[in-house]
Amino acid sequence: MPQKVKTRAMVLLSLLLMVACASSQGPPTSSSSPPELTTDEPEPKTVVILGNSLTAGFGISREQAFPALIQDEIDKLGWNIEVVDAGVSGDTTASGLRRLDWLLKRKIDVLVIELGANDGLRGVPISETKRNIQAIIDKTRRAYPDVKIVIAGMKLPPNMGQEYVSAFEQIFPELARSNNAALIPFLLEGVAADPKLNLIDRIHPTAEGHKIVARNVWTVLKPVLESIQ
Repeated sequence: MPQKVKTRAMVLLSLLLMVACASSQGPPTSSSSPPELTTDEPEPKTVVILGNSLTAGFGISREQAFPALIQDEIDKLGWNIEVVDAGVSGDTTASGLRRLDWLLKRKIDVLVIELGANDGLRGVPISETKRNIQAIIDKTRRAYPDVKIVIAGMKLPPNMGQEYVSAFEQIFPELARSNNAALIPFLLEGVAADPKLNLIDRIHPTAEGHKIVARNVWTVLKPVLESIQ
């Protein structure tokens, strides 16, 4: 083979080997890795609604109950706030107090107390109901001193006796005043005793009734939430 041809062949072979090696190694990499993506999204504030069957949405789905409707209102405003439906059917103030420790494992920014109706229907002494709600407030504030408290007022049917009914209704505004808490005057305002807005038991609201309950709650709760933004 002539020398020039031989030389050219060797050069061509060298180039082919270089291309093959470059291809097997893949694209060049930077000596430093790209920075990891991080998010500055803060943890959501938490609203816990501690309640009974009214909060739990007895007879309807939880998605139709007023806590879920409150979450819808919050989401419309774009607030980073999560509502926790801590309603258990049949709960009294005593049973709500007993399960509070479990709820306090998560930071609570706003506590809505919707308890007392079952105490009243069972004729629990007024002093006991009041003491239990106060204990719920005290324990929550010991865990989270900056927590905001909202108390939902409740009324009883007249067949419980006028003296007891009157004393029962005063529990909620008295506790709100003494604890610097926000007060929902009557949770079931505009719903109670209306057969069109209650289930056949005449106690628990329908889905339409819960929309009105949600408005009652939202009127008081919204300014509280604005204060923690």
